[in-house]
Amino acid sequence: MTENSNVVVIGGGYAGVMAANRLTQRDDVTVTLINPRASFVERIRLHQLVVGSDDAVVDYRDVLAPTVRLVIDTVTRIDTDNRSLTLAGHRRIDYDYLIYAVGSGSADPSVPGAAEHAYPIATMEEAQRLRPILDTAPAAAPITVVGSGPTGIETAAELAEAGRAVTLVCGAVLGPYLHPKGRRSVAKRMAKLGVTVLEGAAAKVTAVTRDCVDLADGTTLPSAVTIWTAGFGVPDLAARSGLSTDALGRLLTDETLTSIDDPRVLAAGDSAAPSNLPFRMSCQAAGPLGAHAADTILSRLAANEPAPVDLGFAGQCISLGRAAGIFQFADKDDTAKKLYLGGRPGAKLKEFICKHTVKQLAAEARKPGSHTWAKDAKRAQALAARKEGSSAVH
Repeated sequence: MTENSNVVVIGGGYAGVMAANRLTQRDDVTVTLINPRASFVERIRLHQLVVGSDDAVVDYRDVLAPTVRLVIDTVTRIDTDNRSLTLAGHRRIDYDYLIYAVGSGSADPSVPGAAEHAYPIATMEEAQRLRPILDTAPAAAPITVVGSGPTGIETAAELAEAGRAVTLVCGAVLGPYLHPKGRRSVAKRMAKLGVTVLEGAAAKVTAVTRDCVDLADGTTLPSAVTIWTAGFGVPDLAARSGLSTDALGRLLTDETLTSIDDPRVLAAGDSAAPSNLPFRMSCQAAGPLGAHAADTILSRLAANEPAPVDLGFAGQCISLGRAAGIFQFADKDDTAKKLYLGGRPGAKLKEFICKHTVKQLAAEARKPGSHTWAKDAKRAQALAARKEGSSAVH
């Protein structure tokens, strides 16, 4: 008789749900998903939650395989010696294999006053906290969005389209991932929406107060509401549990996504750092990484050698309000190309991707093992080049 294996997944986001669903391919695997929230959060829609155009949640029954046991709680410690987890409610859950998919959140801002006076929106709770603040702010009140990445751009555009007076402080360049052609398209759309975009070192935020933002060039911007989207942080659960992490707190793994400390612990999504060469934090990477982590476990249960992770990118999509957007095409190694799709077609493609991302999870729940993704042969080359460079130094 085949012995049953208990696999626990920490984190019910894009990576965690994909991993949990994929693991249900085997009848002798019991899958438990632990998540602090009772609903799946569409993180890529949180900027819409802020302005009220979407609630950014999906019922887990719509995306999670019915055989996956869902536990609503928070893991406070991983005990690898005893293969057990301690939950906030003081309950203990044992595991045979563990997938660490805790995702990412807002980074602790080092800028004076930012933690006290600026509003992050990287999590559902943060976005929900911000929404009533915006609702009660006067219509003409100046709003400052800090951060030049997709979240900052999307939030600024969404608010401006709703009639708000918005300044986007980039600190460096608008949309650093974008090709210059795509960046010009985004800048044109932001200007049309009336967003004031501040770029360059002089536009770096040096302090935040209750009603203004100070910049490096001495400028003080009036700001009734300051929204902070600069940077991401990773929960410190792995580090607190004695597991090796990178500088940001992501779990260090080999190319099979297995922890370098423990063969029974794997990582996926934003909280994984395979070979200390992590992929870009995105739902585009989260799903495949979740699937690959599950495949590694399934391979080991079948006494097969796990394959190294192989993930190729397609690009980056950014909504620019409800009426426009951009899809920045990229090579599979995640390098932006000249090609982009903007305007109304860009908005439609962005919305399609948002819906399709959820549908992919539901499809994997119905038919585990069906999810596929693009590959990128250049990763192996990058790892080899880094190894050669390290050898040359020593």
